[in-house]
Amino acid sequence: MIRTAIIGASFARDAYLPALAHVEGAEAVALASHRLESAKAAAEPHGIPLVTDDWRAMLAEASPDLVLIATPTDTHAEMVQAALEAGAHVLCEKPTAMNAGEARAMLDAARAAGKLHMIDHELRFNPNRARVQEMIANGDLGEIRHVNVTNIGASWNDPAGRPKGDWWSDAARGGGRLGANGSHQVDMLRWWLGEPASVVGQALTMVPDRVDPKTGESWTATADDLSHLTLQMPSGAVAQVFMCGVAAANMGNETQVFGSKGTITLSNSDEKLWFARGRDGFEEITVEDPTRDLPGLNKGIWNVSVVNVLRELCAAIAEGRELRRGATFVDGLRNQMVLDAVHRSTAERRWIDLDLGSAS
Repeated sequence: MIRTAIIGASFARDAYLPALAHVEGAEAVALASHRLESAKAAAEPHGIPLVTDDWRAMLAEASPDLVLIATPTDTHAEMVQAALEAGAHVLCEKPTAMNAGEARAMLDAARAAGKLHMIDHELRFNPNRARVQEMIANGDLGEIRHVNVTNIGASWNDPAGRPKGDWWSDAARGGGRLGANGSHQVDMLRWWLGEPASVVGQALTMVPDRVDPKTGESWTATADDLSHLTLQMPSGAVAQVFMCGVAAANMGNETQVFGSKGTITLSNSDEKLWFARGRDGFEEITVEDPTRDLPGLNKGIWNVSVVNVLRELCAAIAEGRELRRGATFVDGLRNQMVLDAVHRSTAERRWIDLDLGSAS
């Protein structure tokens, strides 16, 4: 049995614990959160024996085989190091770290410990996005010319919509749209197209002046609520990502892939995949996710895809092998190098050349 400990209650409640119920040979034995009441509320329905607000004590007492980390970005490097020192394999949430230096240290520590390491980029386990990757690799779309990804929402639009102390709005804690969604999109584009050669972009705070909805106290958001980036591939192909959390209406996530022989569109709103060959009309080629209807899972591709993330990781642990699928800490480092370059591009208002192949 793979003894699994979790740090962070919210994603544990929504995704990890429902998914673990469908992972053969894995058992959640401990859960820690800085809010003890949140940890207890997440753990109780699953009968987890060890619940605490002290994650270090949890690692020492539980002696886990696997640690799942779903906490603010500024805690990742420290927690990963401690979990590895406790003898555990590690799955860490995105964005990987505060910067590429921390991400490199996490990778080096995992290798030194001889443990499996994974970043929870669930889109690699989504059947429709895997179909797109296969079609690109097989040449069904011809030469890829352009990829366009938009993610438009209203969750940060209202100045009184988020509480004071919200870490997602705090740049010093690694918050912001670029890390929250951009890290997923960068990883997906690297998976589909290979390593980009250069990037230009911006990470901007459009609504810095905010009000706590309960107390009325004014506070200032420092993390980006709107960000965009353009990647140029060595082939000349261009991939654009535009993410906005301060729109008046939610318009969801749309992905379009344009090749010399075909076009693909995919919308998160209905998770339907469409393909047009040449100038022919679009035909639906959706791949249904067999895990979607498993009992107890929360809806949405993020929650559903975690099942196969954990199945692959736990199977690799049980079989004593390397990962066959998924994003490792190597991918996490390379993704972080792109995000760091976008912040640099914001400050310097120019293209930044990338050398992701050096991060191995």
